[in-house]
Amino acid sequence: MHMIVQRDTRAWRFQVWAAFAVAVFLCATGLTYLPGQDIDRAFMVMGYLFCLSATFVVSKFVRDNQTAKVDTPMWRWVVFGAFGFAMALTGWGLWRMAINETYKAFLFVSWLFLISSTFTLAKAIRDAHDANTLEARLNARSTSATPSVSATASSAH
Repeated sequence: MHMIVQRDTRAWRFQVWAAFAVAVFLCATGLTYLPGQDIDRAFMVMGYLFCLSATFVVSKFVRDNQTAKVDTPMWRWVVFGAFGFAMALTGWGLWRMAINETYKAFLFVSWLFLISSTFTLAKAIRDAHDANTLEARLNARSTSATPSVSATASSAH
């Protein structure tokens, strides 16, 4: 019996990576030209990076625990607490900045685009990993189930 391992298409993988790259570019552009004080710019860069990191951690946590709980309840609090704190702190920083509303809207939308594309990228990476793992297991199983030619020839004599 031959099993087919489902994989994402090349076009989908390209779209996922392109969306993530565009989101990073838009956020970097918005933060680079952010008017105001350097401390505000530094705060927002830290907030965006915190959100980016926390998004990958939430993605991993959810995927790792999809079939069975493998992490402790305290780790769940840390993961979701950090994500919530990163989003709230960054949102608060963006809201309180004394900058043009249009610029604020650009930063807000690019930030949400970054979070969304990060979740999608994390899923695509994990799907590829899962497909590779399944394919390796299937190949190992089919290799061990098929007798080698030399073993078959020697048992015939």
